[in-house]
Amino acid sequence: MDLADQKKLEQDGKQEEETITNNKKLGGIKTMPFILANEICDRFAASGFHSNMITYLTQELNMPLVQASNTLTNFGGTASFTPLIGALIADSFAGRFWTITVGSIIYELGLVSITISAVLPSLRPPPCPTQQNCQEATTFQLWILYISLLLTSLGTGGIRPCVVTFAADQFDMDKSSTARSGKWNFFNWYYFSMGIATLTALTVVVYVQENVGWGWGLGIPTIAMVISIIAFLVGAPFYKKLKPGGSPLIRLAQVIVAAVRKRKEIAPQDPKLFYQNKELDAAISVHGRLAHSNQYKWFDKAAIVTETEARNSNQPNLWRLATVHRVEELKTIIRMLPIWAAGILLVTSSSHQHSFTIQQARTMDRHLSHSFEIPPASLSIFGILTMLSGLVLYERLFVPFARRFTGNPSGVTCLQRMGIGFVVNILATIVASFVEMKRKSVAAKHNLLDDPKAIVPISVFWLVPQFCIHGVAEVFMSVGHLEFLYDQSPESMRSTAAALYWIAISMGNYIGTLLVSLVHKYTGEERNWLPDRNLNRGRLEYYYWLVSGIQVLNLIYYIICAWLYKYKPLEEIKEDDGEFHENNKICENGVELARNETA
Repeated sequence: MDLADQKKLEQDGKQEEETITNNKKLGGIKTMPFILANEICDRFAASGFHSNMITYLTQELNMPLVQASNTLTNFGGTASFTPLIGALIADSFAGRFWTITVGSIIYELGLVSITISAVLPSLRPPPCPTQQNCQEATTFQLWILYISLLLTSLGTGGIRPCVVTFAADQFDMDKSSTARSGKWNFFNWYYFSMGIATLTALTVVVYVQENVGWGWGLGIPTIAMVISIIAFLVGAPFYKKLKPGGSPLIRLAQVIVAAVRKRKEIAPQDPKLFYQNKELDAAISVHGRLAHSNQYKWFDKAAIVTETEARNSNQPNLWRLATVHRVEELKTIIRMLPIWAAGILLVTSSSHQHSFTIQQARTMDRHLSHSFEIPPASLSIFGILTMLSGLVLYERLFVPFARRFTGNPSGVTCLQRMGIGFVVNILATIVASFVEMKRKSVAAKHNLLDDPKAIVPISVFWLVPQFCIHGVAEVFMSVGHLEFLYDQSPESMRSTAAALYWIAISMGNYIGTLLVSLVHKYTGEERNWLPDRNLNRGRLEYYYWLVSGIQVLNLIYYIICAWLYKYKPLEEIKEDDGEFHENNKICENGVELARNETA
């Protein structure tokens, strides 16, 4: 080796040491104030904007109930579909930081647009206090609304799949020590912070919308979103920004194509003989490579090294030969899909309940005192309060209690946690049906069934139990789902995997719209289950029984999928004195298995 080569090696070594040192200085707990401030303001803005939008559409734009509910559900579905696009952009080339930034700006443009439409009378139809024979919004006025909702949906696509994974990136969540001590707490308290923001929005913003006006009611979330963007950008110098590892969809496609091309090849019995390349996988396996698993063995054909490929010293053609890590990425996604799909019908069953419950509350006695009425949309605070207190009780009481029986440091697995959430959600829907039956019986007793604007003499607090039960379901289902998607997804596909959560919500919302439309269309004219104007003459309780039955079938499906699920095997990389070494153990289903590493 000559002197020039020696100097070059020394320089490369110094640069690598500097990179490792810089990475140690970035990220960590010091970034959390900026990220959480961003997400708290963002969630405050989103909750304040969406929570009472059914009232804006029915009271200000004079939309019929079913049309208004379907409009919100359809755009909610769109807002849950765009995260897949945002996640692919983040994981492929843009990175999470810039995807969040651009998405936040687009979301802000949508908020500004709808705030302007709420301020200018020319962008709304004339008021209709009686809610009978109302002049509906013109095509132009509806297009202003649709463009605003579309911009917020597009902006959401850049924010939702990236924020929680970007925050988790600031810690080495894949390291076993971190996973045992910090990961579970991180997801619980992240969700807790979001709950605080939602709670504040449901009390402050909804009150302003109902009692001050929609100009300020939508203006406050718009201002909060500006603060969110500023807070996020201020922390930019401190963030650990992982480099995107290329399009995950292309890598998955390469494995499939390679497996098809080698479908006639015979796979070796020894998994050590499959193709592995640490340098090739370095960018997509920072915290550890996925180890070989025995599921879906047909895809292993993509990692078979033929004699021609063995003699070739050049970089392999990834459309013909894939590493074990890349094959396992595909297997991991396939394993996750059945569990993910169980969330679709859960969303379908609850997609319209919020809108219908607000309309129920509007017909009930909402007085807290002679002079103060609780806004209908603010009833959600009871669900949020239950969720917030439930998260604390879950960690302090439930986990230590469950740990005695399971031996699991987290009390129960994320799959068990999700299953409990499914059961509790069914209970919430059943309770909602009985409350609606009670509300209508009181209305009939006082001869108020034919007056859609009448206040039925029954306290709105009859609706509180279903909100509280939904809050308990959130503690188990939502947090468990987040943990499952982050923990079980391949490292380089976490934004994409997080987007799967929102895709399930998107598909659930669209199916929910179809379900509501079919119920509205085929349940008759006189006693329609979901009438446009007079809920007192509807059969909302029948709709709740229908979705309860759907949830029971979905629970059975989920239990089967969870029973058959295999956790991903990971070959960790340990950090010791600034150097990285292979950890020759993988953890699968909580059991450590010895593994010999091949060159």
